[in-house]
Amino acid sequence: MTSLSAAIVIIGNEILSGKTQDQNIQFIALELEKIGIRLNEVRIVADIEEDIIEAVNGLRTKYTYLFTTGGIGPTHDDITAKTIAKAFNKKYILNKNAQDIIEQHIISSGREVRSDHIQMAYMPESAELLLNYETGAPGFKIDNVYVMAGVPYIMRSIFMEARKFLQSCKPIISKSVEVSVAEGAIAKQFGDLQDKYPAVEMGSYPFKINEKWKTNLVLRSTDEDLIDEAMVKLKQIIENV
Repeated sequence: MTSLSAAIVIIGNEILSGKTQDQNIQFIALELEKIGIRLNEVRIVADIEEDIIEAVNGLRTKYTYLFTTGGIGPTHDDITAKTIAKAFNKKYILNKNAQDIIEQHIISSGREVRSDHIQMAYMPESAELLLNYETGAPGFKIDNVYVMAGVPYIMRSIFMEARKFLQSCKPIISKSVEVSVAEGAIAKQFGDLQDKYPAVEMGSYPFKINEKWKTNLVLRSTDEDLIDEAMVKLKQIIENV
């Protein structure tokens, strides 16, 4: 479907504990699809240096882009920036440009600059800043890795800056149809249709409403004409189920 691929590493004990629900995956996935980048994998890792390094180094070589969320705040457990530096074998330094941006944001809001604010300006040497228009403290990119905050509204601001660096191709189009049958009743015909249209990704997603099974059949492709052709065939199959 596309030669551009991506993965996300979600970093944070609070996600793994269940106390905080991730709200970033869907946003990133939908934004990537708009520019033809397929999200292939998501991993959630704890605030453990070795685990973060393993995930980052494994995924950044496997996919076109890697996005990380979480762990770039001012507290002791925010270890992402320092760990990314180790993953790339880079020095962990105070980025003067980031420091200036943070200080200007803090001062303009009438507050006093503290050491915890400056802590968020430390990152790997040679990192490029990803501006954050919400709270000032920037994310950063190094090679094909984009490091962002975990707080959703801040992440979104940083991600829109990251988009400027991303390649793009034909957007991935998704179309779906809901049927009032269990997925098993249409599985054979749906599988045969997939064989006829290998360039169209097809997925079957059952759900239950008022004790009755229904199925959402989803078709995805970068070729809108092909997906429309397959959808016509699918609707013909549904009429005969």
